[in-house]
Amino acid sequence: MKLKPISILGTSSDSGKSTLTFVIAKILQELGYSVAPFKAQNVSNNAMVCDDQREIAVAQHFQASILGVPTSYHLNPILLKTGRRNHSSLIVEGRVVADTQVLEYYRDLDRLKPAVKSSFEYLYNKYDCVVCEGAGSPVELNLMDKDLSNIYIATEFKTKIILVADIEKGGVFASIWGVYNLLPKALRERVIGVIVNKFRGDLSLFDEGVRIIQEEFGIPVLGVLPYMPFNLGFEDSQSLLNYQQKSDSSAKRVGVIAYPTMSNYNDFEPLIANPKISLEFIKSNISLEGFDQIILPGSKLVMQDLQWLKESGLFAQLQKSTTALLGICGGYQMMFQKIIDNDAIEAETPTQMEGLGFIDDTIIFEKKKILKRGVYTLFGKRVNGFEIHHGISAKYPLFYQSDHIQGTFVHGLFDDEVFETYKKETIEEFVETMKSRLDVEKIVENISAKKEGEIL
Repeated sequence: MKLKPISILGTSSDSGKSTLTFVIAKILQELGYSVAPFKAQNVSNNAMVCDDQREIAVAQHFQASILGVPTSYHLNPILLKTGRRNHSSLIVEGRVVADTQVLEYYRDLDRLKPAVKSSFEYLYNKYDCVVCEGAGSPVELNLMDKDLSNIYIATEFKTKIILVADIEKGGVFASIWGVYNLLPKALRERVIGVIVNKFRGDLSLFDEGVRIIQEEFGIPVLGVLPYMPFNLGFEDSQSLLNYQQKSDSSAKRVGVIAYPTMSNYNDFEPLIANPKISLEFIKSNISLEGFDQIILPGSKLVMQDLQWLKESGLFAQLQKSTTALLGICGGYQMMFQKIIDNDAIEAETPTQMEGLGFIDDTIIFEKKKILKRGVYTLFGKRVNGFEIHHGISAKYPLFYQSDHIQGTFVHGLFDDEVFETYKKETIEEFVETMKSRLDVEKIVENISAKKEGEIL
């Protein structure tokens, strides 16, 4: 049976929209419905390659993996990635179409709506329910006419709306009251209720808060959810740096160089989950001597981050070090003798830059980005991974290994069966805990069609 589509809108940024999107979608799936996640437009350097060889933001890829649904650009038709200065890389339907200024992007927004609409309709026709993740706050009054993920989706497709409020930030009552009352009247009428998220301590201490929201604000409370560490599906660098790790006293010490536009840091989730690894993110020129391994991660702007390495002093340290060094994608490219950007893919003008010099070849940036997902054989193991890069090496197109130096273009190097088991168990426990605190019956009642064909 078809259900009405749902919008998960936050009363602030980082309220837990991405998490609640997969939690609610998974609960509906367990009730027998087919469900797909969706986010019209995302701003993230953290992307993954889909089954259709296109790229989308990691959050939607992660949500789909939890639900076991095929990944495609339809889940996230518009993606913006950080570019040089105030430019962004605009990715439409999983492929780079332009390098654009932010003002140009907002001015041309109407041209992107057909891509959003066709992707939503594709999912809507294929699944019983589409759970749509919002972006930031839905009531940034100066931007509401430019809001694809919140206002446009909720208005165009008449979605039911669940608000998510982060109590950890403080000001939860003001954020709920303010967002609800600033929503257009037609959208306020489709609000099912609010979920109060990230509560620390005894949940009963908020019983009076629930009464105030329901009786004085007139907004149903669908649940008060406890704060639970969840070291999976990191959507941005801020959530990554809030990870919690339990390591053995004899754990191997691994340092990841966290340069300014570090990307694809989901590569390190298996290391965070491994008690035999103590993972640290290095953001300044500290000594690297105490580490057992150093990792140069992915980078959205390889040459810019390489320059940061040089200016910070870490570049000189790395050149002298004999510690095991692993480069992944952008980090791999930094390990070559030279990087050449003749087509100004990253730089404003054609540019060349000296690399660390560990690998006897040159990286050439090409306009067409490589997007590929598959099974690779690397460093003596099989890896179910993906590539997402502009840089090309003629001599070492996939990986390199010599002495203490290893590098590869492939993401997903640390994933294995142990981590997949950990991920499955962690997700199941997390969803069950949240489900026990949610009014699932009320949610389903509000999104069920009253009669055949009554959806939008």
